[in-house]
Amino acid sequence: MRILLVEDDHDLGEAIARALRSENCAVDLVRDGIDAQHLGDTEPYDAAVLDLGLPGQDGGKVLTAWREAGRDMPVLVLTARDAWADKVSAFKAGADDYLIKPFRVEELMMRLRALVRRAAGHAQSRIACGPLVFESQTGQFELDGLPLRLTAFEWRVLSLLTLRRDVVVERLDLLDHVYEGDADVDSNSLEVIIGRLRRKIGAHLIETVRGRGYRLQCGANA
Repeated sequence: MRILLVEDDHDLGEAIARALRSENCAVDLVRDGIDAQHLGDTEPYDAAVLDLGLPGQDGGKVLTAWREAGRDMPVLVLTARDAWADKVSAFKAGADDYLIKPFRVEELMMRLRALVRRAAGHAQSRIACGPLVFESQTGQFELDGLPLRLTAFEWRVLSLLTLRRDVVVERLDLLDHVYEGDADVDSNSLEVIIGRLRRKIGAHLIETVRGRGYRLQCGANA
């Protein structure tokens, strides 16, 4: 997952970003509403974690602007505002979930995974593709019933292919979801990652669609 994290508290923002990265997420961290609105309008995030009390522009206004512009990425509001009226306002603005500070990072991660999975059209947390199984709520992959060891980049690519199984995922789309915004991306890096994944799960499962991208082939075996 590539996550837009909007948090103006420096220490808390860095702590959340570290925790999300430790769970294989790519994270773009911004600290004010103006930057948040711009990135949310221009980058393809899987989800956003949005504080409400932001400098520059309030988080609620940022969320409203995203929805009015047609941005449909899942948004989890993360805030110290616990009044019922604040929750109602956030959901009316287009929030998909609401988590009150202080919170457990584990709960934040579980909620994000559920939001991303449902946005991809999967009601169940277990997503299968032949011998490959993705337990999306824990982020774990299994192959033939055994845990599959993956690097962070491999996990990001394979999770996106699995969530969109049997659909061609454009090469640029994969790159956008694998790397953070300021990353220096080697032109060959995606092919290297795909090659490593094929050796780990079987070359037949990942199809190259020339001129477009890649597809995880599940079909009737899923």
